[in-house]
Amino acid sequence: LRSFSRRIPAWIPPRQGCRTLRLWLSVCFTFTGGEFVTRNSRPNIVLLMADDLGVGDLGCYGNTSVSTPNIDRLASEGVMLTQHLAAASVCTPSRAAFLTGRYPVRSGMASPNNMYRDVTWLGGSGGLPSNETTFAKMLQHRGYRTGIIGKWHLGMSCASRGDHCAHPLNHGFNFFYGMPLGLLGDCGASSWPEVHRRLRIQLWVTSAVLATLPFLLLVPRLARWFSVPWTLVAASGFLAALFFLSWFSSYGFVRRWNCIIMRDHDIVQQPAEEARASGLMLREALAFIDRHKRGPFLLFLSFLHVHTPLPTRGNFVGRSKFGAYGDNVEELDWMVGKVLAALDRERLTNQTLVYFTSDNGGRLEAREGSAHAGGWNGVYRGGSGTGGLEGGVRVPGIFRWPTVLEAGRVIEEPTSLMDLLPTLSHVGGGILPQDRVIDGRNLMPLLEGRVQRSDHEFLFHYCGIFLHSVRWHQRDCNTVWKAHYITPHGSPEGVDACHGSGVCACSGDVTHHDPPLLFDISRDPAESRPLSSENEALFEAVLSKMAAAVREHRASITPVPLQLSAFNALWKPWLQPCCGAAFPFCGCSREDA
Repeated sequence: LRSFSRRIPAWIPPRQGCRTLRLWLSVCFTFTGGEFVTRNSRPNIVLLMADDLGVGDLGCYGNTSVSTPNIDRLASEGVMLTQHLAAASVCTPSRAAFLTGRYPVRSGMASPNNMYRDVTWLGGSGGLPSNETTFAKMLQHRGYRTGIIGKWHLGMSCASRGDHCAHPLNHGFNFFYGMPLGLLGDCGASSWPEVHRRLRIQLWVTSAVLATLPFLLLVPRLARWFSVPWTLVAASGFLAALFFLSWFSSYGFVRRWNCIIMRDHDIVQQPAEEARASGLMLREALAFIDRHKRGPFLLFLSFLHVHTPLPTRGNFVGRSKFGAYGDNVEELDWMVGKVLAALDRERLTNQTLVYFTSDNGGRLEAREGSAHAGGWNGVYRGGSGTGGLEGGVRVPGIFRWPTVLEAGRVIEEPTSLMDLLPTLSHVGGGILPQDRVIDGRNLMPLLEGRVQRSDHEFLFHYCGIFLHSVRWHQRDCNTVWKAHYITPHGSPEGVDACHGSGVCACSGDVTHHDPPLLFDISRDPAESRPLSSENEALFEAVLSKMAAAVREHRASITPVPLQLSAFNALWKPWLQPCCGAAFPFCGCSREDA
């Protein structure tokens, strides 16, 4: 503009020169089809998050067995991050960190026990605290229309069935359509149970044993050996029935209690029809773009793909070279393509920041019958739930913003899902909260190429409330060190997964390392060659530097109520969302095809 103003002849009066400049801008706007964009424009924002997608499942990250042309196109037209990291290797804490820009331990969204690392029940009482600031709440205050469609998994109610203290509409979203918990193996009518599978087997066995006790007590009476009081027989039968009902009232109805679809605060399907759910989410996402195309808007499309039971429709069944899971990945890619096509059709592409990622790594223990039903994490060890192992926390990261971000750039610097809050604050004009620690960093200077180094020197990898590993990106060189203080025990022994229990432990069945396991993941991303004082001259100095960073980090953490405590995680009938008839006869289907 300054260049243009210097070309205005001196004989044109200043006010007339301004009118000439405005006319020129008007003509420019017209000939670009209404897509005139400046760096200071507030873009529309579309966030696309898959569920348990492995970083190696995409063509742009090296996969050759699954076709993902739309996500690959997004990467070729934008910036791809190769060391993009989740703050946790399971859904709930990772998503809490994503929304707030803070480690989950700061908001209480980290678990002290192995059973309840995620929000387990919609009828539980723990969830994302209402005093946390999400990027949706921040941008809502700046005039954005905000919506989340798909999986939430951050809690629902606190004290009563309708208080919805942790509902998306209480965290800055104007609109919610989706599954407030998410898609589970239990959501499939004929799928293998997922929630606490080992515990449920133990409960069935215990119930069977207790059920035989009354009959065993009758044997002496019937054989006329001695007389057993009828009151004792009746009491044992009553206790067996009470024990069975106490656990079966929750675990026996997981599909009905957890697998529901809501529109804002209203339940529209209970239980959800898993085969239709993803199609309904896509329909709502496209409708949201159409409603708010005059912007600015924030759409967080939180896919149900690619979590079991892997409901895949139509032409995608049997389409990939990688079975049901590959089919589901290809359907996910098609859905991404539909969203990108909607932006193209509405001529919003140049004024929309699009971001694609996954909440954590692919799940290695997932099974559909005898077939593997989880993702591929490339060369990286571990997967979903495996503490700080690279395969559990390294995720895809793709940003596209035409006219602002250079197409085809690849960035290998450490970045985090927590970076979204400060990044969206920067591009959307939001104001970062000043009363709390924000662990994320604004990525725009790095994405635009104005700086070459990530602002993250240290990143901390938690498993529940336990610090498992630390990453150090040296300021004076490109080396990235990673120290493991705790690693989970695999089952069977020698693998980086826990097939016996379904998910690896954070404490208890783990190995504590003293000295820590140290890797140079800039040269050994597979974490296959641990270093020692014998083969690395800087071994002691690096561990000392990381130990000091851990002490400083821990000193910055303020104790808060644990949202994933055992009490909060328990199913509570008075908190269970319910539609149709009065509880417990819940059920409805108010959604059209």
